[in-house]
Amino acid sequence: MAKVSWKPGTMVYPAPAALVTCGAEPQEWNMLTVAWTGTVCTNPPMCYISVRPERHSHAIIERQMEFTLNLTTEAMARATDWAGVRSGADHDKFRHTGLTPLPGLKVRSPLIEQSPLSIECRVAGISRLGSHDMFLADVINVVADDRYIDPATGYFDLAAARLLAYSHGHYHALGPILGHFGFSVKKP
Repeated sequence: MAKVSWKPGTMVYPAPAALVTCGAEPQEWNMLTVAWTGTVCTNPPMCYISVRPERHSHAIIERQMEFTLNLTTEAMARATDWAGVRSGADHDKFRHTGLTPLPGLKVRSPLIEQSPLSIECRVAGISRLGSHDMFLADVINVVADDRYIDPATGYFDLAAARLLAYSHGHYHALGPILGHFGFSVKKP
C-alpha cells in the first residue's frame, strides 16, 4: 500500500447530513442542507454551521441570529438532498419535501417534526472564512423525539433513529454499533 499526496480539501468524513431551519415567521421559514456542522464545546454547549453567503438562508440566519439544527434519518434522505440542491428563494421546501415544520420552543426558527433530534441555536458570532461563513452558536434547547427515549432509563437511543451521514458527495446510513465510549479500556 502506498500513500500519495492528495490536493488540499475538506476530507473530514463522514459528516452529519443535517437540515438547518431558519426564519422568524411561517411565511419565511426555510431549510437548507448542511454537512459542515459539528460540536464546538460541551460546557457551555456550542455548535457551528458553515453556510455559503450566496445561499438564500444565509441572509435569514444572519438577520435572525438563530437557527435550528435538525438531524436527519434514512427515511429523510430524499428530502435532505432536495433541500440542498433547491433554493428557498424559488421553492417552498417544506411543501416540496413533505417535511413538517413545527414552531420552535426557544427560538423563532421551526423544528422539523420528522427529525429525531432538533437543536435550537442562537448565533454567538460569525466568522467570514472564504467560500463559507461559519455561524458559531450557543445551544439553547434540544428537542428529542420521545420514541427514542427509554422511559425506564432515560437513555436516548439515537442509533435506533437510523441517522443519515454524508461522505464525499454521497449519503450513507450509519452501520452497526462497534462499541461504546471507553469500551477499549473496560475491565472484564
